[in-house]
Amino acid sequence: MHLNSVPFFLVLISGIFCQYDYNPDDYGYERYVPSPSLCAPECDCPINYPTAMYCDNLKLKSFPIVPSGIKYLYIRNNMIEGIEENAFENVTDLQWLILDNNHLENSKIKGKVFAKLKNLKKLHINYNNLTEVVGPLPKTLDELQLSHNKITKVSPNVLEGLMNLTVIHLQNNQLKGDVLSGAFRGLNSLLYLDLSFNQITKLPTGLPRSLLMLYFDNNLISNVPDEFFQGFKVLQYLRLSHNKLEDSGIPGNVFNISSLVELDLSFNNLKSIPTVSENLENFYLQVNKINKFPLSSFCKVVGPATYSKITHLRLDGNNLTRADLPHEMYNCLRVATEISLE
Repeated sequence: MHLNSVPFFLVLISGIFCQYDYNPDDYGYERYVPSPSLCAPECDCPINYPTAMYCDNLKLKSFPIVPSGIKYLYIRNNMIEGIEENAFENVTDLQWLILDNNHLENSKIKGKVFAKLKNLKKLHINYNNLTEVVGPLPKTLDELQLSHNKITKVSPNVLEGLMNLTVIHLQNNQLKGDVLSGAFRGLNSLLYLDLSFNQITKLPTGLPRSLLMLYFDNNLISNVPDEFFQGFKVLQYLRLSHNKLEDSGIPGNVFNISSLVELDLSFNNLKSIPTVSENLENFYLQVNKINKFPLSSFCKVVGPATYSKITHLRLDGNNLTRADLPHEMYNCLRVATEISLE
């Protein structure tokens, strides 16, 4: 074990982060030379991958004509403000629709334009001017990205019935207070939910128990209700850094989640270390007001087969020194490779 002040930064590599650049080789698509009619004249359809159409960086103010047969449509970095209801009239096979970095507004997205896309799986509308979650959406959707907009609400039932949805990005919006309670209820396939960089004051009720990754960093959350995470059997990554958490707002065992691998409570107002499961591996508590180091936060019992699995523990930016660490911690934190104190 090394007691150093070397900052530890964990880069989480996850398969559920979608890559924007389409590579049909990953999906086993057959290559062939397309007919010129299969691509809008202002856009680019790679000769080997004719079902993908790229219309990026063209200063477009309206949608190009999308030919039938297109499955992967990229219209990024343009000036489009709206979508007409007939924009995808002949595009029955569309699976990916990537509209990042435009000027889209909810009031200018007409009718049920997305619901008509019966094969749509991925919808990305990051960096636009949306003020609420778009909808209705097709039941086939598995990934929804709406980060870096101006979203202040999620209308009731807009996500209802999306049983295939596994990923939602809503970070960097203007969600405030307690506007999300019940918004994600029934999304029983949801694995990844990012609500960081908003102005949320309360953890929303009705979160799916299927979640693997849950991010609430950079909000205004001051407490976690008792037994809030009870029933989350597969949750592995939980981030609540840069909030307003205090000891009084954290019940004794609320973070004692047996499936949890990483817990980030850094940049809060904690004075003591919350109790966590012995299975936790990465624990971030830097820049709080912690002034004591109880082993009971990490280990209930210490024995040959009972000890904390923590490998990385950050406590720098607190009121602790090496002298505050009990000698017995070497038995409890026996697999730790890095503990940062200063």
